[in-house]
Amino acid sequence: MNDPGLQMTIHTTNCFNIFIRVAEDCPAHTGEEPPLRAGKPTVASLQYEMIAKAPYKHTSDDVIFATSAPGRELDVKATKTEKRAAREAFFSRGQACMRASSLGKRFGWGVHADSEGRIAIYAVDSKRYQALVRDPKLTQVRAMRSKRA
Repeated sequence: MNDPGLQMTIHTTNCFNIFIRVAEDCPAHTGEEPPLRAGKPTVASLQYEMIAKAPYKHTSDDVIFATSAPGRELDVKATKTEKRAAREAFFSRGQACMRASSLGKRFGWGVHADSEGRIAIYAVDSKRYQALVRDPKLTQVRAMRSKRA
């Protein structure tokens, strides 16, 4: 029984005006497209494809949800109400943000979130990556390390 006075807490992974640099222990020296595993897409390859095909179209929440198991299980015939309910249930618990993505930990991609929270990726060896690193208006953070220091 749902109490209309109780609201489910919705968490978010969205961030604004931030640049997530590659992890300190990232082995890639250039942006690498994440490979398939046993012929199937991985979360990293799905994230890469979604962001690379449409830079600054999606928010972190859009990407994290669409590439999660619950997001992938949604049928194309799912209604907007069903999709919204699945997304709300997914974000009712905290989720790992793009700092935990293999794009920055393993494959050499920096993630830029603009003032509206929409994201794009840039190869670590690109001029745009270097410009974003030097942008004083952006909060600079690193992708999470793969190994403990």
